[in-house]
Amino acid sequence: METLKSVIKKAVRNAGVENALKQESAVFLWEEVVGQAVSRVTRAEKVDKGVLTVKTESPTWRQELHMQKKEIIDKINKKIGSKSIKEIRFI
Repeated sequence: METLKSVIKKAVRNAGVENALKQESAVFLWEEVVGQAVSRVTRAEKVDKGVLTVKTESPTWRQELHMQKKEIIDKINKKIGSKSIKEIRFI
């Protein structure tokens, strides 16, 4: 007999929403990935087609985070266990 957890995983995979769920988890993991100092001046808002949109408090923060974008993407993807996040858009 299958466990409830394995049945749910199988259903999610068969429904084709596994990648979408992994992408969306990036929003919830933002603070953990970038730390408290950065999360105080930013807010991860949404993910659309692999692009994470992050609202920043100022143009200075946008520029700083833009320079760290590749490292942040790598950390997020490592945390969610896939290469679901392809880009970050700082606004």
